[in-house]
Amino acid sequence: METLTNTALLWLIPTMYLVCFSGLTYAFMLALRAGADSYERVYSEQTARQFADIFFFIPPRRIRDLAWTAAIAFFLILFFLTGDFKTIAGFLRGVFIGVLAGLVALALPRWYLGILKQRRLRLFNEQLVDALMTMSSALRAGSSITQTFEHIVRQNLPPISQEFDLFLQQTRIGVKFEDALVNLEKRVASEDLTLMIRSIEIARQTGGNLTEVFDKIAGVIRERIRIQGRIQTLTSQGRMQGIVVGLMPIALIFALFLLDPVMMTAFFTSSAGILTGCLALFLELIGALLIRKIMRIDI
Repeated sequence: METLTNTALLWLIPTMYLVCFSGLTYAFMLALRAGADSYERVYSEQTARQFADIFFFIPPRRIRDLAWTAAIAFFLILFFLTGDFKTIAGFLRGVFIGVLAGLVALALPRWYLGILKQRRLRLFNEQLVDALMTMSSALRAGSSITQTFEHIVRQNLPPISQEFDLFLQQTRIGVKFEDALVNLEKRVASEDLTLMIRSIEIARQTGGNLTEVFDKIAGVIRERIRIQGRIQTLTSQGRMQGIVVGLMPIALIFALFLLDPVMMTAFFTSSAGILTGCLALFLELIGALLIRKIMRIDI
């Protein structure tokens, strides 16, 4: 009887562990499914709309598929680089670092969108200088303000021709001229364009000379672009120093892993080593943000 009881206990404890593990796995899968659905419904659709705002028409499903593919790839790469199946600590370390890398990969579409927006805005501001000169010449020749926008659209130089063409389409389907200008300002989010739109609104209300205003605005924008280029040149050395200093600890860790992997593995599996690594990573991020703040000079 006692032997039967011991045998039952030997089977009962692993069974309880298996049931608990299965329940936790099921709950984790449900949470992962809910997070994936929320990501597709909110993040992917918002990102797709923002891509459409800059005339990149990408379906939300395609953004979701690319993001999850990158997340899985990042997870597997970082897991096999930093973790192993030999010990529980190695497995948990690989899972933790891999999950962090996967979360970063899920944010890549929004990060890439920010880069595209910055490049597009920079190109738009550069094209706006020539567009203002063209519009000023067209106004001197007797064209209306709407016809000056059409002159820019006919030049077919994106992104400014795309934005002005959408502005004209809105006016043709019944949107008020002032409302279409407001939509254009919100869509592009350019300070130089805002200056041009404000001058158009004032001229329409007071009857000012738009040709002289456009010439002056073009001169201001051209000078601002020149100063920004000069600042970029003067601060390039500081930015490079920040990149080098920020990458040095990472390069040093990889070098030490190659020289003595046993020592580095023992270091990162200990509590003191993990805390030291987290503190170093936190200080690295603070330093990078401070350098970025110092090097970014708004005009």
